[in-house]
Amino acid sequence: MRIAVVVTAYNRPDALAALLDGYLHQDDRNFEVIIADDGSTDEVRQVVESYARRAPFALSHLWHEDRGFRAAVMRNRGLAATGADYVIYTDADCVPPRDFVSRHRRLAEPGYFLSGNRILLSEGFTAKVLRQRLPLYDWGLSRWLGAWLRRDINRWLPMVKLPDGAFRKRSPDRWKGVKTCNLSAWRKDLIAVNGFDESYAGKWGLEDTDLVIRLLHAGIRHKSARFAAPVFHLWHREADKRGFNENQRLLDDLIASRRTYAKVGVDQYL
Repeated sequence: MRIAVVVTAYNRPDALAALLDGYLHQDDRNFEVIIADDGSTDEVRQVVESYARRAPFALSHLWHEDRGFRAAVMRNRGLAATGADYVIYTDADCVPPRDFVSRHRRLAEPGYFLSGNRILLSEGFTAKVLRQRLPLYDWGLSRWLGAWLRRDINRWLPMVKLPDGAFRKRSPDRWKGVKTCNLSAWRKDLIAVNGFDESYAGKWGLEDTDLVIRLLHAGIRHKSARFAAPVFHLWHREADKRGFNENQRLLDDLIASRRTYAKVGVDQYL
């Protein structure tokens, strides 16, 4: 099974470097990484080129002009750019543990998408991680417990690893709380629902929820990757949420329907 990791990025080259360090040290090397850049300055391209020269996997950079929040566009372009069987979506401020890709690979199953969770780092701890280039991808439970006791992170329990099992399918219709910082699915299923709906482009929020609901409408069920494949989410200021109410109206219309196909989706890039 060929895997592509599609990483949405916008500036923050130091955070992107921390993420790429995590992928350099994966225990699974059979994947590619696509940086789907939502209009960053040239520093991000330079980081990608630097890592591409030494990465044991294919690393590519897609970019478009900065015209506001258009993550849905870049996620679609990343999907169109790969021929992989399976796609993991994440963000450039989310550092993976060493077994992140291999855990998604082991849990992947026909007819399901996977949703993992995240551990939130504090502002001060994030600054320390980036300044000292701390190898979060290699930390064990004891170090994370210490970080939690210092309030450097919001929780440590997601670091406990459980095997696959029936409990992962207890909420097959779940969409609330699913985020594209840690989401994976079969490429053919993503293509079948036309990827992300770019009707949400230009305004922050809910484009990931829209995708998940359309997957559910298409009969693709939710499977939990919690207690298997968390990510370490670096602190950042909250996004500008102007336009969120308009996005909520789009989502409400979708929920009231049985629509599966994105109105403005990945088909334009295929």
